[in-house]
Amino acid sequence: MSSTSSPVRVGLIGCGEIAQVVHIPTLNLLSTFFTITYLCDVSPAALKSCQGRALGTPKTTGDPVELCSSPEVDVVFVLNSNEYHADRAILALQNDKFVFLEKPVALNQRDLNRVRDVETASKGQVMVGYMRRYAPAFAQFREEIGDRNDILFARVRDIIGPNIAFVSQSGTFPERFTDFPAEQIEDKEARFKDQIAQALAECGKQPSDQLAKFWSLLSGLGTHDLSAMREALGMPDKVIGVSPTFPFWNVLFQYPGFVVSYESGIDNVPRFDAHIEVYTPKKTIKIEYDTPYVKGLPTKLYITSNKDGVLEQSGVRTTYEDSYTIELLALHETITGGKPVKTTIEDAANDMKLLEMIVRAV
Repeated sequence: MSSTSSPVRVGLIGCGEIAQVVHIPTLNLLSTFFTITYLCDVSPAALKSCQGRALGTPKTTGDPVELCSSPEVDVVFVLNSNEYHADRAILALQNDKFVFLEKPVALNQRDLNRVRDVETASKGQVMVGYMRRYAPAFAQFREEIGDRNDILFARVRDIIGPNIAFVSQSGTFPERFTDFPAEQIEDKEARFKDQIAQALAECGKQPSDQLAKFWSLLSGLGTHDLSAMREALGMPDKVIGVSPTFPFWNVLFQYPGFVVSYESGIDNVPRFDAHIEVYTPKKTIKIEYDTPYVKGLPTKLYITSNKDGVLEQSGVRTTYEDSYTIELLALHETITGGKPVKTTIEDAANDMKLLEMIVRAV
């Protein structure tokens, strides 16, 4: 694929770890497709650091209104803390910008609806950052599953060690900053408390520290797994069991004719065990993800089958091209060629439904 026009101009809101480790390096490597023209963050030190990381010399600001209203920005990347995702996406849409919105769209249904309503009236459009679903191996995984009526059982697993174990080996040398205004820290904490309380109220639950932590983990790490599960297997009928313990949790989803076990957790072992495995009478299909923080680690597909009474196993490495790169190339096609977005707001709304189903069953 090659760019046939001027690079799409990108404004980044949020200059933290995900910007430094993933998005700025990827956008730099895709410099014939994208150019970073604006950066926004509440930390002056983060702005200075990321300005030095980006090709060219993007403008910097602490004001998201300035970035979103700039004629030098075609698409706004919303990469800051989850509590601000909805408001920053709305601001960009009100300025008729395309929006690349890191998951989750919002921390509750109320705020997701706000983004959806503004998008309807905007000339812009939102693409939600579910990069795992853009891997070519994932498309092949779906094809290998075939008829869902043949599924006997499926497992969705995401058990990982601390992010620092992978980030420190990424070769991107990200920095952490503490020069945040005190009022900004207070605002973030207040938003988190309000938005989580709203989410739990939407589930008919009273706020508690355990449920707040569970919701935060599900809406963060969990949406990668649940979003991929939805596309591969569809929406479940119901939740038949939940163990909301920490640092591991488990959910059983009932589908027509089979059950899916979703197991996840975070510990101190530097390993990344993320996969979806589907069992059918004739074969088992497994897609395996590695950490996205180290570029070039492929998504792999494994097929185990019975061939004339003999166990046959095969592994497929479709490409070394990472999912973030493929995802951003799809974004470029949307902005420049009108390609339909796969990971839309409407699509992400189903994750909110899944989260509500899980928490209601606790």
